[in-house]
Amino acid sequence: MIMAATSATRGESYALDGAARGRLSERLEAAAQRARRVSSGAVLVAVTVALDASVDPTAVAVASRRAGEPWFVMEQPDRRGSALAALGCVIALDAEGPGRFRDIAARWRALTAEALVDDDSGPRGSGPVAVGGFAFAPDGGEAPHWRGFPAGSLHVPEVALARRDGEVAMTLHALVRGDDDPRAVLERLCARADELHDGALPLLDPSPTERTRVVSAMPPEHYEAAVARAIELIRAGDLDKIVLAREVQAHAAAAHDAAAVLGVLREAFRECHVFAVGRGDATLLAASPELLVRREGLRAGTLALAGSARRSADPAVDDHLGEQLLRSAKDREEHAIVTRRIVAALQPRSVWVTPADEPVLARIANIQHLATPIRAQLREPVSVIELAGLLHPTPAVGGEPLAVAAPLIPALEGLDRGWYAGPVGWVDAQEDGEFCVALRSALLDGPVARCYAGVGVVRDSAPAAELAETELKLGALMPVLAG
Repeated sequence: MIMAATSATRGESYALDGAARGRLSERLEAAAQRARRVSSGAVLVAVTVALDASVDPTAVAVASRRAGEPWFVMEQPDRRGSALAALGCVIALDAEGPGRFRDIAARWRALTAEALVDDDSGPRGSGPVAVGGFAFAPDGGEAPHWRGFPAGSLHVPEVALARRDGEVAMTLHALVRGDDDPRAVLERLCARADELHDGALPLLDPSPTERTRVVSAMPPEHYEAAVARAIELIRAGDLDKIVLAREVQAHAAAAHDAAAVLGVLREAFRECHVFAVGRGDATLLAASPELLVRREGLRAGTLALAGSARRSADPAVDDHLGEQLLRSAKDREEHAIVTRRIVAALQPRSVWVTPADEPVLARIANIQHLATPIRAQLREPVSVIELAGLLHPTPAVGGEPLAVAAPLIPALEGLDRGWYAGPVGWVDAQEDGEFCVALRSALLDGPVARCYAGVGVVRDSAPAAELAETELKLGALMPVLAG
């Protein structure tokens, strides 16, 4: 059952009405009693209310965030207006090591099994949710600048707002323990809803006098040498493909404004998964073209994305560049490796797996890629978290074979990828949800922004060309951050 909140159009209150408040009160009382009986000693409560269609979840999250509070936003504006925004954390589901996907999926399943939540759901992403992501490597995120971003970390937020197809809903979460006072929890949640507000995202305002300093974490020559070494290993038969990334830093005169950068990205890259994950003072932002996995019941979808070319403002040149990409033997080989691995990973869990017959062009603002949509019918329900773990890392961000590529990647790159190229997304109480790959991303922490981009290296790669491709991919974020 979805209850209505009071009118929540721009500038008005998000406070719960009397019926919603009463239902939440009853649920909190029942949860406190149940918490005294369950082994975990805590019960999740979630109440969902419908909001006005004009509500912008991202704007509400940005405007209402408390200082230092975890926050999460994920949008794909051109996909039916999909958006999910979240504030706060009532419980963190963290794990590390090779089993981190399985462990977090199990903890979420146990949490929702005892939860007291609404029966009906609103738009996709409403109701109880957990949001966050995973590092690229099982032990990733250990570098100091990745503090707050463990190897695996999903947060159950205090407030979540979801939108799809013009339908918007708000979900309030609480983790109730046996010794909690339900009335105090009720007042806290109602006060949080009442303080929500919205407004336009801030405009990007670079310093008019001091230029942003842009530096590579490693010299470009180091990257070209790493690519050359990878080509040697591939030609020697050690592996078929490896993805190598580089880090470029933008040092500004003042702290980077994550909300303003987010606003630019969601306008410029409407077809992408645009997200922000804030932990403490740092925020990871991205405009990622790559879906890792989406699950709706027994249906799963993913996207093989590999092979890139620049765009042109001249339509004829743009079409020519796209046609060259479609005919490129090097890029087709790189793409086929990714497609085969994804299909092979899904087949044991599926009745059927169907990739598109031929790759198509996926065009975004500054770059175009070879893309093959892949659909699967699962044999039995598998959590979207576990599906993400099953697929990650695809050869689009890792290598083939992975066992050979995995130890070579940090050795050749010389950096801790953290959450770059890892899965970021959300899961609901039915274990549906979606995760994208954190590509075209930047980690903002005060005046320093660390931008990441990588390319797939195969037999016919050329070091200078691969370096140039990283510059092309960095063009999604670097112009925004460098002013």
